[in-house]
Amino acid sequence: MPNRTNPIEENQTLEEIRYRELFRVTEKFHSSMDINIVLAEIIQTLKRVFPTYDYFLLLSNDHDASEDLPIKNLEYNSENVSAIASYVNAAVELEESEYPVMYAPLKGKQGVYGVLQVKSHLTFPLENSQIDFIRLLANTAGNALENAKLYQQSQKLVEDLRLIDEVSQKLNSTSSLSKTMNYLHNQIKKSFHASAIGFIILGGEEPRVLEGSSNYFEGEDGKKLIQAVLERIENNNDSLFMGEIKQMPVCVQSKYGSLMAVPMIHSNAVNGIAIVLGDKPYSFSFEKFKLLQSLIQRSSLAVANLMLREKLEKMVITDQLTQLYARNYLNDMIEKSMQTDRGGTFILIDLDDFKEINDTYGHQTGDLVLIQVANLIKGCLRPTDIGARWGGEELAVYLPGVPIDKGASIAERLLNHVSQQTRPAVTMSCGVSNWDSRQPDEVTQLFSRADAALYEAKNAGKNQVAVKEI
Repeated sequence: MPNRTNPIEENQTLEEIRYRELFRVTEKFHSSMDINIVLAEIIQTLKRVFPTYDYFLLLSNDHDASEDLPIKNLEYNSENVSAIASYVNAAVELEESEYPVMYAPLKGKQGVYGVLQVKSHLTFPLENSQIDFIRLLANTAGNALENAKLYQQSQKLVEDLRLIDEVSQKLNSTSSLSKTMNYLHNQIKKSFHASAIGFIILGGEEPRVLEGSSNYFEGEDGKKLIQAVLERIENNNDSLFMGEIKQMPVCVQSKYGSLMAVPMIHSNAVNGIAIVLGDKPYSFSFEKFKLLQSLIQRSSLAVANLMLREKLEKMVITDQLTQLYARNYLNDMIEKSMQTDRGGTFILIDLDDFKEINDTYGHQTGDLVLIQVANLIKGCLRPTDIGARWGGEELAVYLPGVPIDKGASIAERLLNHVSQQTRPAVTMSCGVSNWDSRQPDEVTQLFSRADAALYEAKNAGKNQVAVKEI
């Protein structure tokens, strides 16, 4: 007769297998600080011990587990009452149905990190030994998950502190506002995987979008978003954290899914605001939000100092009345252009009979006319062109890389704008000259030729353009 295994011996063998697996998986847990390895080991152990059962890991939304694992989100509004009860009460729950289901909390010393769901394919209840094994496995896994999460959090904290320190050092070591904001943009984009980043400065008539911001904030939709954010923070100066942008303008909702906004505070006043947008809802965790707050708080002083420095530097190179550049700055820029460009055109401008404006209307009106002319000049120039106050009622324009025929056309256009759009009306005369890298030349000679051309325009009846080519 064949040997038959004693039922007690068989039960002891199963017990030995289970506890051997429990010992093995415990050793595995202790040797790893990877959450995915811990979760995978839970499933693999159950498959070895209960190969015919079904298993799911019910985890909260803040997990970053692999998609290959049988994971479901644990929702508080879920209809699975037993799973929620197991999570909230940190206790095993048994669901008596046609096929028994057990819920065991993944519990550590500091909290519960999820629930292990085990479903039998047999119609009779789970044995006490099976329940004990699953509970012990879940408890062991809960402690391992807690250790892995704490380790990851500590590593993340070190990375965050390193990022804040690195950014602070970089911001305090640079003297360029544009370089600073571009650096800050790149760091935020890399660390937060942001879709759009805006740095907005307050204090003027309208919010100013700093260089280093995404193009989105320069458009109409971006301006609407800025206004909506400012309306929300103006009363309490608190930061905004929106997992879903349902309360923002529709144009924003259609393009982005989540938002973080942090005021830039200096000397107990809000000087600006940093806005970070994600393309999908819940793009940012609350930990990322707190990191952004720390980053902007550390950056605000450096940005404020750089803006003050930029303002002081601009005052040095800017004529205070017309807000055109000062003559010294114009001279320096032309000298640099002569070293790097192939050519350029210089326009020397003199307002005709300006003394009569002052005598008739007063010097205050004369100043207003100068400001009008300066604004018309600025409206006709490219960002690379330079408009300057030469002295008194004389102004100047330098057009790098522009040939003299085109420069003369620009002078004619300026002439027409000034005669048609100033109040009280004033005319001007222009002397135009140029330089060419193929011929030796100096800044003083360029000025001398333009001055001679201006003299010709004056003698020819004023309100006209005269050209003296090199």
